[in-house]
Amino acid sequence: MTDGSILTTRGLWSGYGGKPVLQSVDMDVREGEIVAVIGRNGVGKSTLMKSLIGLIATAKGSIAYRGQSVDRLGANRRARLGIGYVPQGRDVFPRMTVLENLLVGQSISGRAAPKDLMDRIFGYFPILAERRGQRAGTLSGGQQQQLAIGRVLMGTPSMILLDEPSEGIQPNIVQDIARIMVELNATTGVTIVFVEQNIDMIRIMAQRCYVMDKGRITDEIAPHVLEDRAAVRRFLAV
Repeated sequence: MTDGSILTTRGLWSGYGGKPVLQSVDMDVREGEIVAVIGRNGVGKSTLMKSLIGLIATAKGSIAYRGQSVDRLGANRRARLGIGYVPQGRDVFPRMTVLENLLVGQSISGRAAPKDLMDRIFGYFPILAERRGQRAGTLSGGQQQQLAIGRVLMGTPSMILLDEPSEGIQPNIVQDIARIMVELNATTGVTIVFVEQNIDMIRIMAQRCYVMDKGRITDEIAPHVLEDRAAVRRFLAV
């Protein structure tokens, strides 16, 4: 399934301190897709996201973005190629204002943003417009998640990696963010790969799902499979 792929991994191994977490991960993501990576806690999902963006070095195997090997590129270089990353826990700059956080996102990409981009982001996330002069550390968890996504969008990425976007967020905000990401995908064609355990978010966003267990991708399923409680227990243990 490599034709039309924006992201491909083959035999990817990576981990911490010489100890492997990912074990021979193969995945393909087509341009314009929304793909979920699901699985129980501790199976390597966040390690996969960090490996894809370059925060963890590849031990063996390969990562290709738009057909170009990025194995030896750092996170900053990958960001400049068009890979955006929203980490688990959001990591906004707490002492900087909402507006300053957004401008940081633009500077990381190294590309000039369209003049109307910030207005479009404020259109997706009106609360950010209202709080543009407020320090990010004083925002709620849901507002910080919207800011983290907005900051990535300021870099005009072609692909966004989202790590546990629902974590610590009220259910109504989770659904709002999921719908906005689907709208972004539909209107801009941005590819989205996200790690998630929230069933509602997976169902709203995902077009297909990779299942991870013990550092490997073990299954590929359609989101509707998770409507079955037995499947949810099997793949997510919840």
